[in-house]
Amino acid sequence: MIKRTLCFSNPAYLSMHNRQLVVRVERQGDEPGKQANIPIEDIGMVVLDNPQITLTHGLMAALLDNNASVITCDERHMPVGLMLPLEGHTVQSERFQDQLSASLPLRKQLWQQTVQQKILNQAALLRELYNVETGNMQQWANEVRSDDSTNLEGRAAAFYWSQMFPEMRGFTRGRDGLYPNNFLNYGYAVLRAVIARALVSSGLLPTLGIHHHNRYNAYCLADDIMEPYRPFVDRLVVQTIQQNPQTAEVTTEIKRSLLSIPTLEVRINGQRSPLMVAASQTTASLARCFSGECRKLSYPEL
Repeated sequence: MIKRTLCFSNPAYLSMHNRQLVVRVERQGDEPGKQANIPIEDIGMVVLDNPQITLTHGLMAALLDNNASVITCDERHMPVGLMLPLEGHTVQSERFQDQLSASLPLRKQLWQQTVQQKILNQAALLRELYNVETGNMQQWANEVRSDDSTNLEGRAAAFYWSQMFPEMRGFTRGRDGLYPNNFLNYGYAVLRAVIARALVSSGLLPTLGIHHHNRYNAYCLADDIMEPYRPFVDRLVVQTIQQNPQTAEVTTEIKRSLLSIPTLEVRINGQRSPLMVAASQTTASLARCFSGECRKLSYPEL
């Protein structure tokens, strides 16, 4: 079942009654007050994007108990915080032990697979969007070594971003860069929440990465596993720009488009699936790799 993504951008009071999220919006001017009820079990992600939103502790506990992720946004309307449940799987302790005891060679091999699929997906997107010749990227993907020791991910990224927005001369990808970096940042934050939620559902620690290991990053593993998924966000950003060519800010319309990321259709294990479901398949395969049941990660192909 595809879980719903809810975004609240206006002042509201959120509570729970009979296992349903109750949304109350106060009367504003001539506009009457409104109320809506949404079953907790249908919710996969909640985005809080207004400083005048109030929610009850009972609702927060119920959302987390249902393995929903809660995202908070700052004054720029950009995601700044993520809350996830402490327990997401029945054998979580066992899976933690498997993850913690994973050997360095295994983690290096998993990162090699991750980088290879990311480069392949980037190449596929360039061909799809702009008919770019990507033989170089195909070769780089084939040459990725254990732990990507020669940093072919970086080489591929430099080429990829130089081709991604041909109408924007000199575009540079960066968290604090110019438009459309703000669209990309928002989309990646949503994707990160989807992957982190899937990791918790699979009984894994999203903090302990296979490659990323920044001491200040609470979601290193999510940042690792989301890499091959990024091109799906990039494609959506390009489509969003084409549909809103005069908009450079993350407006309500832009957010509505980017919040569709969990429902994007991807191809994984030879079948088409919503991205949120595919993420769970990827994290489940990662858990099997940590337990020694397999050595191959299941990633989507673009």
